[in-house]
Amino acid sequence: MPKSLSNARARQELLDRLERLTPEATPRWGTLTAPQMLAHLADWMLMAKGELKVALRNRPQRYPPLKQLLIYWLPFPKGYDITGAYWQETSEWDTERTAVRRHVQSFEN
Repeated sequence: MPKSLSNARARQELLDRLERLTPEATPRWGTLTAPQMLAHLADWMLMAKGELKVALRNRPQRYPPLKQLLIYWLPFPKGYDITGAYWQETSEWDTERTAVRRHVQSFEN
């Protein structure tokens, strides 16, 4: 069963991992730095809560059950590059970490 931010234990595990993370952390896969990944997570959580509007893309992976298959069951390709001009900007570490922490905690409600 996939973990969910609506589950208190899963939220706490994520917050604990967040506290151990450092700005110098080396990516296990992908190309984002730790600060860039926090900015990415904060934006994802804003989108998930409907607070950040994005244009819908009519792609097959948008529809269940393909979406669930891609997200939860198939391995994500290592070295997948989502960087672009937006992700090249290095964010303030404490600001981004605080934002992610706040967003994770907001899923309690």
